[in-house]
Amino acid sequence: MNIEKTIEERVEWIKSLLVSSGAKGIIYGNSGGKDCTLVGALCRLATKNVLGVIMPCQSSQNYGSDMEDAYAAGERFDIPQVVVDLTKVKEDFIDALGDNFTKDNAGEHSIKMAGVNINPRLRMTTLYALGQARGYLVAGTGNLDEATLGYFTKWGDGAYDFNPISDLNVEEVYACLRYLNAPANIVNKAPSAGLYPGQTDEQELGISYADVDKYVRGKEVDPEVKAKIEKAYKSTAHKRRMPQTFAESTK
Repeated sequence: MNIEKTIEERVEWIKSLLVSSGAKGIIYGNSGGKDCTLVGALCRLATKNVLGVIMPCQSSQNYGSDMEDAYAAGERFDIPQVVVDLTKVKEDFIDALGDNFTKDNAGEHSIKMAGVNINPRLRMTTLYALGQARGYLVAGTGNLDEATLGYFTKWGDGAYDFNPISDLNVEEVYACLRYLNAPANIVNKAPSAGLYPGQTDEQELGISYADVDKYVRGKEVDPEVKAKIEKAYKSTAHKRRMPQTFAESTK
């Protein structure tokens, strides 16, 4: 990959989107991770009107290392940041759901995951509320590996107006970050959604990003790992398409 060229092409693409949409700028969620850092940097190269939103929600990690790294990324790339604390919002939301959230459920795991997925959905609601108020586009921050595995929340971080890194695998994201001189701590730390203290993507997935990097580029991987990746891809197909409609089924 020609890093300089791929960055230039993405920046020009973002500029063209701003012109064609008539948007005044770009807003994105900043968790202090690799993907949002790269997206923020690319957007900032395209326009001065970029706003990062740091959105802690229950996890102590969100208030500690995540927030520190998010501020560091904003400072490095000259992007203003605002903090919207969603912990109380989530707590009130769970209270509003009441017993409806726990009765007639599909099991403890389903309740746990439903609760976890509230976080990214609240964050995306926040981004669209702030973005619409400012006339800004919402930038997506998911990479190719995550899309392949379906490792994102439907109508949460899977919702956005545009995504400048959706075709980059994890190592390519890191290569771009190193080229742009992103904060070392962001480049060196283990990828994590920050859902709870100590959580890492690879531990939760049971698959290394190095293997997924190879898979998405057509390289050979262990047959068992390949089967895991393809199972994840198949089971999350609904996340990568628009909702099904009856009219579509009759064509």
